[in-house]
Amino acid sequence: MSFGPKPWQQAHWDWRAAGNFMCGGAGAGLIVFTALARAGAPAEALLLLAGLALVGLGLLCVWLEIGRPMRALHVFFNPRTSWMTREGFVAVLLFPAGLAAAAGVPGLVWVAAALALVFVYCQARILKAARGIPAWREPLIVPLVIATGLAEGGGLFLLSAPLHRAAGPWLVLLFAVLVLARWLAWNAYRRRLAASAVARALAALDAAARPMRWAGTLAALVLAALALVLGFAAGSGGAAALIAAALAGAGASLTGAWLKYTLITRAAFNQGFALSKLPVRGVRP
Repeated sequence: MSFGPKPWQQAHWDWRAAGNFMCGGAGAGLIVFTALARAGAPAEALLLLAGLALVGLGLLCVWLEIGRPMRALHVFFNPRTSWMTREGFVAVLLFPAGLAAAAGVPGLVWVAAALALVFVYCQARILKAARGIPAWREPLIVPLVIATGLAEGGGLFLLSAPLHRAAGPWLVLLFAVLVLARWLAWNAYRRRLAASAVARALAALDAAARPMRWAGTLAALVLAALALVLGFAAGSGGAAALIAAALAGAGASLTGAWLKYTLITRAAFNQGFALSKLPVRGVRP
């Protein structure tokens, strides 16, 4: 069903729109973790460039999704009311700041991290502003999207830890806190959503949450704890600790991306028309 009084699944935002939230949130989270790690050259530059590349890939997906790509600059015309416009302005500032930080300009890595946080916040508010989609307009989607983006970014940082070896114990602990915060945000969001979303939307979200529960949360937390124990036992940066941290990061990143893909494409049912009574031929009202 594409039109009528019952909820129908929106078809305007597809995998390309989902790609913006998946890549953009993870890239922004990676930039934040890179700033906190202070990995030093050249690892810091490569991680920053990887984060910017993910943000750029997400924005490219949005550009491909636009019906008239040559009018993409129109996104900058409504900053007073549009969170998509604000996301665009933040991205315009994020890229030069991130590139300058990657080039070694002192202090700009923190500017890039702050802009990355604002970028994730704008993405969360874009979804909340979609009043016609119950799964998006729920206010608790804001902390859920923010926690998911940061957990994904932390996961990518740990996934690449065997290469840069900058994942100290406190960053692994921060990653674990974000994974737990994401799961708590998901549970609160899911409980609130039960009263407004249709059964098909809830079923799609529950299916996506199962791998996040086991691989992206429980297994990730166990592996993060193992990485901390092995790190303290064998010295920071031990091979076993790095492998455990990388596996934890992979689980958190992949399951978070799948949840956001499902949220945008499979759980995005319109609320339908708010008609308490429908006319029936031959029956007097």
